Amino acid sequence: MVTGAASGIGKATALKLLSSGHDLIVVDLPGSNFDFLSNTKVEIVFADVSKQNDRNLIIAASNGVNGLVNAAGKIETKNVLDYSIADIRDLFSINFESVWDLTSNIGAMMPTGSSIVNISSAGAKVVTNSNVGPYAATKAAVLSLTRTFAFEFAKRGVRVNAICPGLIETPMQTKVSERLAKEQNLPIEDIIQKRVEMIPLNRFGTATECADLISFLLSSESSYMTGQAINISGGWITS
Repeated sequence: MVTGAASGIGKATALKLLSSGHDLIVVDLPGSNFDFLSNTKVEIVFADVSKQNDRNLIIAASNGVNGLVNAAGKIETKNVLDYSIADIRDLFSINFESVWDLTSNIGAMMPTGSSIVNISSAGAKVVTNSNVGPYAATKAAVLSLTRTFAFEFAKRGVRVNAICPGLIETPMQTKVSERLAKEQNLPIEDIIQKRVEMIPLNRFGTATECADLISFLLSSESSYMTGQAINISGGWITS
């Protein structure tokens, strides 16, 4: 099962798993386009992970899954002093509350040998600006819950890990660059170049590279790994 599967890292992960022969349950908002996954091995669940009733539908559809990827998420960027409590609650409902609910309820039903991968962020480990502070806080919370459930489910042989993407070419990151360009009154090309210059490998990563890592963490090749927060940031984050 992959949430947030209609775009970005979730989409790349769904394509990777399908190409590897897995049966899939994909989840995203009502109206999401899943034409790229027209395959009999795919079950589609249209749901908003921020809503409890929708999460109950996701949990009900998950019976029998042995892999869960919590890729649904939202980012917001503005002056940290301008965030309201409502903004923060909205981010936490999508980025943290949904991951907790799905990890705990689906993980409790998964058979031995199963694996859960949560998508955190490099922002959970480092601060480069304050404009994404609440988003970064949600992703730091995801790392904490990953460790918690890794410990809880280890006795049943169910592993829980997280990945921490840096700057990845996704629609979400494009929106961030557009907002930064507007805030700084600079061409978006200049913003992207400034962001690339922070990365030792001198480029953004791709969603496919993240999907490759997620596929590894779902597989038996990573059978002795649990509770980990793995950077995939081109060398930007090294701890």
